[in-house]
Amino acid sequence: MNYQGNYAFLDENSKMEIRRTILKAVAIPGYQVPFASREMPIARGWGTGGLQLSLSLIGEEDVLKVIDQGSDESVNAVNIKKMIADTTGVATTIHTGEATLIQSRHRIPEVPLTEDQILVLQVPLPEPLRAVEPSERKTKAMHAYGEYSVSWLHLFEQIVRYGKTAMHSDYPVIVNKRYLMAPSPIPRFDNPKLNHNEGLVLFGAGREKKIYAVPPYTDVVSIDFEDHPFEVESFAGAACRLTGQTDVFLDELVDEATGETYYLTNDQSYLLETLNAKQETAAGGIRHD
Repeated sequence: MNYQGNYAFLDENSKMEIRRTILKAVAIPGYQVPFASREMPIARGWGTGGLQLSLSLIGEEDVLKVIDQGSDESVNAVNIKKMIADTTGVATTIHTGEATLIQSRHRIPEVPLTEDQILVLQVPLPEPLRAVEPSERKTKAMHAYGEYSVSWLHLFEQIVRYGKTAMHSDYPVIVNKRYLMAPSPIPRFDNPKLNHNEGLVLFGAGREKKIYAVPPYTDVVSIDFEDHPFEVESFAGAACRLTGQTDVFLDELVDEATGETYYLTNDQSYLLETLNAKQETAAGGIRHD
């Protein structure tokens, strides 16, 4: 490694302060802990919060994976991965199972996390009450008293107007039976993955200067009503065109040549792993007389 600056870019005092904030966030699941968000070589709103968490936690023995909306090859994912790798020299991977530290935007990987892994999610808007209450002072008081009735009212208004909830991403959850939390703009499909997840999940909002966490094996429940229970996105009748899978989050695409609508697994590394496994199985079944 030829990088001449601080290991992992940030100075040691900055990383120490961020790690202390992480410890408080882990101790109070779902609670937004303020921190002194640093200036980064990318614009606020492009993952500075998640990047600061990753830079503060990563060590020489770690293996890094960075994804953006399911892709390891997007511009955002490639640039963040390159910066972390260039300033640390750590190994990188596209395989979820090989990574010890995963930074993600808008998705939780399809492969379940293990106790040895940390998932860092980039968060643009950490306050789940912001859609119904613009005042930061009032939202802090609402969290202090656990007064979240306005969130259920917001949900009820959507049901009355549309016949169902209209939030397709960033669907609010209750963490550890206490705090209302924004799970970042992950699709509703990924909300259940947070419940009793084995890995540590950290949320970093650089622009809003907040860090919060879901520790392993923590209760995470999406808000709903008894007569309108929470539901994930439905892909009924659809399957991944390449793998045939139906139990994953799918991207709806259009074939430019034929105009046909088709679906592909959104998590590209999981898609590749599944295809490779199918090919290995097929190769193993070939007889050589």
